[in-house]
Amino acid sequence: MYRSWISLPYNRDMPDSLHPRRIACLQPSATVILASVGELDRVVACTKYCADVVPEVRDGNRLIVADSWTSKASEILAARPDLVIAAVPYQKAAVVEILKAGVRFLGLAPRTLDDICIDIALISASVGAAERGAKVISDMQEAIEEVQRQTTSLPRRRVFCEEWGKPIIASQPWVAELVHAAGGEFLGKAGARCSAEEIARLDPEVIIAAWCGAGDRVPLAKIANSDERGWSSTTAVRNSQVYCISDELLNTPAPTLVSGLRALTGAIHPAIFGPQPGLRSISQPPRPRNPVERRGSPSS
Repeated sequence: MYRSWISLPYNRDMPDSLHPRRIACLQPSATVILASVGELDRVVACTKYCADVVPEVRDGNRLIVADSWTSKASEILAARPDLVIAAVPYQKAAVVEILKAGVRFLGLAPRTLDDICIDIALISASVGAAERGAKVISDMQEAIEEVQRQTTSLPRRRVFCEEWGKPIIASQPWVAELVHAAGGEFLGKAGARCSAEEIARLDPEVIIAAWCGAGDRVPLAKIANSDERGWSSTTAVRNSQVYCISDELLNTPAPTLVSGLRALTGAIHPAIFGPQPGLRSISQPPRPRNPVERRGSPSS
């Protein structure tokens, strides 16, 4: 009897469902998405930054590589993946080696919330979980819309949110959308470098730092009071409205952004929404560093 199986490299066989069975996730958001649709068992390799946002991958059954920029293609291919998911831009040489080995490569570069929803749908469908992915997207959209309803009558506050401090880089466009949903007006051009002088002229009422790879350990006092930035006379600093949001809540384009949105509400309208998980004000010390936490790599 004819058996419909397709032979792939590494002497692997894949059933005719054609859904990838062994996924190497070099992008934390992809790991979060697969976990959110109940398909984490397909992940055979990921980065240590994936493990920060999805601790379950540290169960000893997966290859954990350093990060997407320093890990070699040979290291990734050792996990025998049939699909590699990474953020782009990515190492061109590694992509070539991965494709030459007959392994599919999915490169994602979301900018907006709509892009993120498309990525969730794409990844979910690729593993046969389209309906679960649609539910994740629906829940995420409903949560954002609910916050928008709660903030629609509140005054818009000028918010500067940065994803990196030196050089100063404003947070990504999807964060700008979340700031708007949380009742703020995003200052500067999202995802672009900007000068300290420019931000000082815009006089933010709220300053938020979510530095890639820093967790909640951004040095807020230096941001607020350094002569280099010259922000001490801004409304935000004078009113102590300077905050850090754990970077994985804002910089990982995945369903975890809902928690980032709630943290934003606590920063922008603290009297209404109060303290939120993942939010730290300038008057609070950062939490102690966990030895396994990341040290300075983008979260996307």
